[in-house]
Amino acid sequence: MAMEYESNNWIWDGVYYCPRLFGGLMLTAALLGLSTTYFGGIGLFPLSYVWSDSGIFHKKKCEKKRIRVYMDGCFDLMHYGHANALRQAKALGDELVVGVVSDEEIIANKGPPVLPMEERLALVSGLKWVDQVIANAPYAITEQFMNSLFNEHKIDYIIHGDDPCLLPDGSDAYALAKKAGRYKQIKRTEGVSSTDIVGRILYSVKDTEGGGDHTSTLLNGDSGERCHSQRAQISQFLPTSQRIVQFSNGKGPGPNARVVYIDGAFDLFHAGHVEILKKARQLGDFLLVGIHTDHIVREHRGMPYPVMHVHERSLSVLACRYVDEVIIGAPWEVTKDMITTFNISIVVHGTVAESNSLLPGETDPYAFPKSMGIFRLLESPKSLTTSSVSQRIVANHEAYVKRNVKKAQSEMKYYEEKTYVAGE
Repeated sequence: MAMEYESNNWIWDGVYYCPRLFGGLMLTAALLGLSTTYFGGIGLFPLSYVWSDSGIFHKKKCEKKRIRVYMDGCFDLMHYGHANALRQAKALGDELVVGVVSDEEIIANKGPPVLPMEERLALVSGLKWVDQVIANAPYAITEQFMNSLFNEHKIDYIIHGDDPCLLPDGSDAYALAKKAGRYKQIKRTEGVSSTDIVGRILYSVKDTEGGGDHTSTLLNGDSGERCHSQRAQISQFLPTSQRIVQFSNGKGPGPNARVVYIDGAFDLFHAGHVEILKKARQLGDFLLVGIHTDHIVREHRGMPYPVMHVHERSLSVLACRYVDEVIIGAPWEVTKDMITTFNISIVVHGTVAESNSLLPGETDPYAFPKSMGIFRLLESPKSLTTSSVSQRIVANHEAYVKRNVKKAQSEMKYYEEKTYVAGE
């Protein structure tokens, strides 16, 4: 019975996939006086065998068309809000293509970026939901660029958040995509923005100048200003277990997996973090990252760090494609219990860090893995640090203020001269 069913499968494939062709053959057979039962392989087995074997009615193994979606952005000061936006965009299709706006376009539309193109590309490429990156994308979706997306990159839909994106002239940057019916929208992640992060730094960071102990702060000595600073540092992000699950791989290490452990603050997640995590992941099968508590970071680095609190930092690390799991609130010391519990094979640490000095009376946090011979110091691919990123933000802000003051002075001088001439 099973053999008979198998031999007749080609008929039903023909009826379903090629009804017109099959109907034509049946009509031809009827005109020739052949019994349709022959097509079941009863009296005309060789013919049915040839037809079925030829693949005429074999099921077409054409895969379902993969939907390609496109989302662009500046991605300056990359944070978990950007990552969540790209996660949502990827959920609307099968392949996510991300356009990273050029430095020149950002300067023309928003002002100088904190991170140059190279660093922003490293951050976006390092996200687990991104399949392809287009460098130097335009700030506005022009008709020419949109046609390039549709025809060359085979994009089906252009994605953007539900927050408005306006050009300097006040027009919608995605108007053409909407008009073409190829636009889809995602929900903006509340509680974080690049502006918010810049605000936290500008109100609180201590920018060290020169090689001495002299430090200058953006705050004056006024207690009201300091209170304002503390309020500015309070994050509006409310972590939930669902968000953590959304960012997580959901897979543990295999029974014989080589687990690599690296820890740190990972504050203001940047390209240096991505590169060291990539290098660490290459040493094993599973990368476990320990995220230090806010208290530990503050104790070793002082105020105003960390800029991002532990849950914000954890999500940024979890979004990285090289990371398999994180320990939220990891202890400063890598203990025997930790190594046993997580079956850690190797503990690594980068050569570039905010501070490698120990507090008075503090022991080496890597003493135990070193005694086991499983500690390794990794050469950091980049010299970038959270402090250097913060200093860029401060420098950009100071340049912005000077530029605006100069502009205001020029306008005032112009109006004074105009008034004087008019008075004559």
